[in-house]
Amino acid sequence: MAQVQYYGTGRRKSSIARVRLVPGDGNVVINGRNADEYFNLETLRMILKQPLVSTETEGRYDVLVNVSGGGFTGQAGAIRHGVARALLKADPEYRVALKQAGFLTRDPRMKERKKYGLKGARRAPQFSKR
Repeated sequence: MAQVQYYGTGRRKSSIARVRLVPGDGNVVINGRNADEYFNLETLRMILKQPLVSTETEGRYDVLVNVSGGGFTGQAGAIRHGVARALLKADPEYRVALKQAGFLTRDPRMKERKKYGLKGARRAPQFSKR
């Protein structure tokens, strides 16, 4: 018999996470590695588990993730977004809790482009009177 799986895609900055929730005992595997091994910082591990904690499903699902692009913080945010979307497919009743916590909203903040005549997005060359 086929095992039930719930999929969710999460995005944050330039990171894209493809998340799969499988009924299990709470293991988190990111790109074939354990979450503790992949993310060194405890805060990043906490971020990706937030949707599970808010819906009280922390030990019920194994989280299998393929994530690419961006840095660690962006990837953690993308995983959180993907987990929230997958949980919504698992049980639509979680929508209120996830929406209230803001996990279903895609964070629109992106890196601002560099403009010509400037050294960065807003950084101007040093001013000199003479």
